[in-house]
Amino acid sequence: MPTPEKVETIEDLKARLHGVKTVMLAEYRGLTVQQLSDFRKQLKAVSAEYKIVKNRLAKLAIGSSELKALGGELKGPTGLILGKGDPVTVAKAVHTFARTNQALVIKAGFVDGQMLQPNGLKALADLPSREALRAQIVGALTGPLAQLVGLLQAPQRELVYVLSQRGKNAEQNPAGA
Repeated sequence: MPTPEKVETIEDLKARLHGVKTVMLAEYRGLTVQQLSDFRKQLKAVSAEYKIVKNRLAKLAIGSSELKALGGELKGPTGLILGKGDPVTVAKAVHTFARTNQALVIKAGFVDGQMLQPNGLKALADLPSREALRAQIVGALTGPLAQLVGLLQAPQRELVYVLSQRGKNAEQNPAGA
């Protein structure tokens, strides 16, 4: 019979898992309390959180959801990274921290309905952010449009240039001379 505290922990985790776009599992063995605190601050900046829960309780919380595929990875000291924001920015934040703190080992993840292994999560972190992609798309669309406007204005511009040159020539060579 589970204790009321454990039931409350499971329900709290289920509530936290509701609506998340990204769930990553990371082993935290070897990280200091200060490093974990810094990691949590970095994740908070990208609308994510790091939660350490007993594996058995985490398995019970994800057992009836689409996240049950992560259950096999819940072994050893594992923490859950829960992100409600852009999955790319969450993956970037995790990989940036993991580069400077080798003790953090990313085990697996679940992003937008797909199970990803560590190499897939690294590939996700290497993608440009959503804002950068939007900027690239806008640049790709505005470049040809600017060229088209330039081409459409060229005949008028050339006509004005020819008329101004003709006017200068007319001033230099009066018709009566």
